[in-house]
Amino acid sequence: MAGIPPKPWPTGEAEQLEPLVQRVLAPNPSPYTYTGTQTYVVGAGADVAVIDPGPNDPAHIEAIMAAVGDAKVIAIMCTHTHRDHSPAAAPLAKLTQAPIVGCAPLVLKTDLPRADEAFDTTYEPDRVLEDGEQMRGTGWTLTAVATPGHTSNHLCFALEESGALFTGDHVMGWSTSVVIPPDGDMGDYMASLEKLQAREDTVYHSAHGAAITKPKQLVRGMIGHRRQRENQILRLMGEQARPVSAFIPQMYKGLDERLIPAAEMSVTAHLIDLEKRGLAGRSHEAGVEIWRTR
Repeated sequence: MAGIPPKPWPTGEAEQLEPLVQRVLAPNPSPYTYTGTQTYVVGAGADVAVIDPGPNDPAHIEAIMAAVGDAKVIAIMCTHTHRDHSPAAAPLAKLTQAPIVGCAPLVLKTDLPRADEAFDTTYEPDRVLEDGEQMRGTGWTLTAVATPGHTSNHLCFALEESGALFTGDHVMGWSTSVVIPPDGDMGDYMASLEKLQAREDTVYHSAHGAAITKPKQLVRGMIGHRRQRENQILRLMGEQARPVSAFIPQMYKGLDERLIPAAEMSVTAHLIDLEKRGLAGRSHEAGVEIWRTR
């Protein structure tokens, strides 16, 4: 993961990215959100949609409403339900009377440590979009593109009028997405990348980082990067059976200590995928989970 760039960041300001798209940055920077979560306001006429309203922060909600201006919000759309993406949906819906539309609700109950944001327990959609379903407004159409992997309920939204794709956390403008079992699934994530690679979107607007103007090139590189990680894991297991923690020093040299849990979860996701494909197995030795090739 890349380091957070120096300030100033355009927090709370509406940036016009293209005729139908404004971006508003939430004040929640971290090693996992970069400079913060980016909310998008789509539409330039009488009505708009808000994509990924972000954390329930009064200043951020006020900034979203300033970007909306005199338009009517007719949809609040969430790509997934991590706490940096969807908690502002409920208060924004109360303010605007707009329905919450998009991904299915998901609350993961687990005692495992998490390296990313936990799930939003307040998310209650009025309408769940299936793959290919659309939300329409004045001069804009958003089509749901199912992209499970980062989370099982993850959606992207395609803006048909411009060729833009709002990619949430599936493809980001600053780092690869973290895939955390048991809900995150590396096999699903790779299949979703292949799905995007086959599309003809012209630009990606992600929840974190700059706009991606060469999406096919980036996705091709991401698929290659994941395959490289998989090959590293197979090679290291071939040398010696080992616990997940023993993969990290070899695979992530010079990694920020704060990101070690994310790296361990990513390796675990790869190992589970390899196990499903019959290429890896595990056993417990003295209470420690050990992974080896099959």
